[in-house]
Amino acid sequence: MLDAVDAALMRALQGDGRATFQALADGVGLSRTAVRARVRQLVQSGAIRIVGVLHAGVVGMEVLGHVSFRVSGPVGPLMEALDEREAVTFAAHSAGRFPAVAQVRVADDGALTKELAELRALPGVEGAEVFRANAVFKDAHSSVRELRDVELDALDWRLVRQLLRDGRASYADLARQVGLSQAAARSRVVRLLNSGVVHVTAIVEPSAVGANEQLGFGLRCRGDAETVGAALANMPRVSFLSSGFGRYDVVGTLTAPDRHHLVESLEAVRVAPGVAHVETWDHLSVRKERRGGERPAGWVSV
Repeated sequence: MLDAVDAALMRALQGDGRATFQALADGVGLSRTAVRARVRQLVQSGAIRIVGVLHAGVVGMEVLGHVSFRVSGPVGPLMEALDEREAVTFAAHSAGRFPAVAQVRVADDGALTKELAELRALPGVEGAEVFRANAVFKDAHSSVRELRDVELDALDWRLVRQLLRDGRASYADLARQVGLSQAAARSRVVRLLNSGVVHVTAIVEPSAVGANEQLGFGLRCRGDAETVGAALANMPRVSFLSSGFGRYDVVGTLTAPDRHHLVESLEAVRVAPGVAHVETWDHLSVRKERRGGERPAGWVSV
């Protein structure tokens, strides 16, 4: 059973998966040895995976769309079709006005238009509404940090591949695996992290923290949606949040251990400054969820 210290360590590792054991120890008030043992246990038990998350822009997937489907007949065939589509990074059978929702990541608006045309032709789809994300404030499974202009060579890509497998690999191990000195490997990794190309984070297994309920929501806002989004992103049970254009001004996801806490969090969203209207949909069953560190087909490989 996870305690408050484990929870604090997971939050710290989500922010910086390569944080030193001493820095983690200082944050939770335990010895370095005790923290090392706890982190090892969290990883070995499967509660967390510490991986590098590649910025979507690096692989030409800078545009994100949230799609709500109107469906005639059973939803199962549509879920199967969405599971097979490379651009679809999330798909769920939902309860509410729309029986299915999905997220797609593509290169640009032209690619989004083409993908939507093909999604509308899938089995049982009578129509689809799209929310085109503008700013992603929070995403539990992807990096939302700014991507700076940086040129990557073959050695950079080899380091990226290693970090995607093991975000806490030591500089000595990374140097040995790619054929660099330890100092050179460290310098390159720091550059990759600081430029936003890759972000090392802890991916938390929902069942390990009792995160059994998931609710999607769309907001219409008074005033600046960016301000509303930036504020709501600080809520601990918000796992995804983006402002954008379409039916909603902001789209997000709440994750909680039970219905009571889910309702509590939803109430906090409803009363947040700037929120004028809230629409929700229950994620009955998540069919597909591409998590951090998982690479789409066709990503740059060296």
